[in-house]
Amino acid sequence: MIFHYDFLIVKMKYNFKENLRNELDYQGITVKELSARTGIPIASLDCYLGTRATVPSVVAAIKIAQALNVTVEYLAIGKNTGTTRFEKRLGRETQELTNWIENLNIEQSKAVLKLVKTFKENHK
Repeated sequence: MIFHYDFLIVKMKYNFKENLRNELDYQGITVKELSARTGIPIASLDCYLGTRATVPSVVAAIKIAQALNVTVEYLAIGKNTGTTRFEKRLGRETQELTNWIENLNIEQSKAVLKLVKTFKENHK
């Protein structure tokens, strides 16, 4: 059981680090900007993003999630398991598309976003 717990902690460290980095890149936010938004020192944020990938306290994780307008759950495990009112209103095809998009890496997400923007501009 201890191994399982240790494995989950290691996995959460990696996920939080990767998800935080991806979200910062996606939103075009620097660590300095995130620090200003959250009041969390740059050195602490660098620890969350560094090779050791320390896991922030619950309070720090909440501040980061709020500043990025995402959930703590998303930062910790990469997806939201709760169903929002918006998701309940989506059609089956839209939900499937949303689920597919959530599993893309940052480069793939940017490519899809560029494609959608181009499609939108050409079909006004």
